[in-house]
Amino acid sequence: MSHRNAPLTPTGRLRLARCVVEDGWPLRRAAECFQVSHTTAARWAGRYRRHGAAGLHDRSSRPHHSPCKAPAAVERQVVRLRREHHIGPVRLAARCGIAASTAHRILVRHGLPVLAATDRATGEPVRRYERSRLGELVHIDVKKLGRIPDGGGHKVLGRADGRRNKTGTGYAYLHTALDDHSRLAYTEDLPDEKAATCAGFLQRAVAWFAARGVTVERVLTDNAWAYTKNTWRQTCHDLGISPRWTRPWRPQTNGKVERFHRTLLDEWTYHRPYTSDAERQAAFPDWLDWYNYHRPHTGISGQTPASRVTNLSGQHT
Repeated sequence: MSHRNAPLTPTGRLRLARCVVEDGWPLRRAAECFQVSHTTAARWAGRYRRHGAAGLHDRSSRPHHSPCKAPAAVERQVVRLRREHHIGPVRLAARCGIAASTAHRILVRHGLPVLAATDRATGEPVRRYERSRLGELVHIDVKKLGRIPDGGGHKVLGRADGRRNKTGTGYAYLHTALDDHSRLAYTEDLPDEKAATCAGFLQRAVAWFAARGVTVERVLTDNAWAYTKNTWRQTCHDLGISPRWTRPWRPQTNGKVERFHRTLLDEWTYHRPYTSDAERQAAFPDWLDWYNYHRPHTGISGQTPASRVTNLSGQHT
């Protein structure tokens, strides 16, 4: 494919070649008229003489021969090790005695995706999905965090003093509901993850989404104890929601909310040292507002979650 600054497209090449071959123009005149070099005009005229109009299309720049290409036995070894051990080019290169760049080219040549795009357990490409409308599926999960003692933990006081300052402050349980289509998120810090607590969170989450014009149809959770009890099932039934569960030992199925929690850890929980749990919690509403309304999300082409919710107030502030 011609680059954007190419002086000649295939159509322009054909016009130049016909001027030289059929109309008898001198090469220098044709080159000056079409604003290309003398050698470029000679190249396209020569190809037109040999191959006709078909010879004026772009050709692959791949060489006809690759004398330094890795032997077939080495290629087979690289592919076999990748499929058996799910390792990347650097480790493959060390095992096979080749350069990492060579291992990478072999993987590309055989159509093997990068490790980040594969399932760690099976090595198969990850099948990504996205629901087509708001509320069609809401992912729910809990993230357990250690609370920060007053005065700060080891990030503020250092490792030794941080250990001595532990006062049994317990854990924070961050319950999150995240819409599959928009990635809009609702999170609460609750004291536990019991069945009644999870059911109460679901009721408040559904009301929060409804206030933003999103009707929750299905919820997807893992197989934690609280989500398999009758309390959870009855709450879903009362709200008119269909409960769904991930396959056992397959957290990737609920990957969107898992990825949200990882973002939450990077950009809020461990973003800076906090001197108390109250200070960290006070910073959370602003971060969640940033995430929903202002932070570009790479999973939805750089849009913000709020931009996918029609007429959601606050998304342009």
